[in-house]
Amino acid sequence: MDTNAPIEGGTVTGFFDDRASAESAIGLLVAAGITRSQITLTEGNDPSAARKKVAEPTGFWDTLQDFFFPEEDRFTYAEALHRGGYLVSVRTKPGEYSKAVEILDAAAINLAERETAWRAKGWKGWDQQRDVIPVVEEELQVGKRDTSHGRVKVRSYVVEQPIEESVNLRDEHVTVTRRPVDRPARPDDLAFQDRTVDVEERAEEAVVAKQQRVKEEVVVGKTVENRQKTVTDTVRKTKVDVQDERTSRRGST
Repeated sequence: MDTNAPIEGGTVTGFFDDRASAESAIGLLVAAGITRSQITLTEGNDPSAARKKVAEPTGFWDTLQDFFFPEEDRFTYAEALHRGGYLVSVRTKPGEYSKAVEILDAAAINLAERETAWRAKGWKGWDQQRDVIPVVEEELQVGKRDTSHGRVKVRSYVVEQPIEESVNLRDEHVTVTRRPVDRPARPDDLAFQDRTVDVEERAEEAVVAKQQRVKEEVVVGKTVENRQKTVTDTVRKTKVDVQDERTSRRGST
């Protein structure tokens, strides 16, 4: 049994497993002075297999919109009607509220206990009825990474190449020449003295020497420069448009 209105007047509801129990409670309400027009009986699924078309719980949820239940309570009542049963609701006038509560509280089933039993068997109630649409938004994260643009390899090695250079060389040759002479001897002729003339032949030879000289230097290094780059991309996000086509429905409380 559920109440959702102030004591001076409002709606009182109670749930029953069968029609006979619901009709009995209606009789008690009428006997207490509540008119039949104030009482509504909502019938759930026939527990027998006689009906070919069985309403879904969401169909009962729409039926209960006029009762102004919280949505989680409305789904519980809709499930109860779906499983078979009867909902009795009373729109009380001032002074009738307490009587209606007393009668339905004594006659109706404890729906909270029934809901606990359903959940124990796997029913998820209000939780399974909600459709959750995640609103996702991408964020652009710009970082940097080190990439290779190629390598520069500098290798030194030794090669040989033929070189030709010209040099002037001087050769000395000793010559001995006899020539006939007929003249008087002079003092400087050193007549009748022993003499030895020693003359050495000489010649220049080419001498090769090598000297190592540094002609060029190859310097291998790196230069570093910073540059600014603007990254352009697109990010996605979820937008939810809600189109509410419900008409305003009000009932007296």
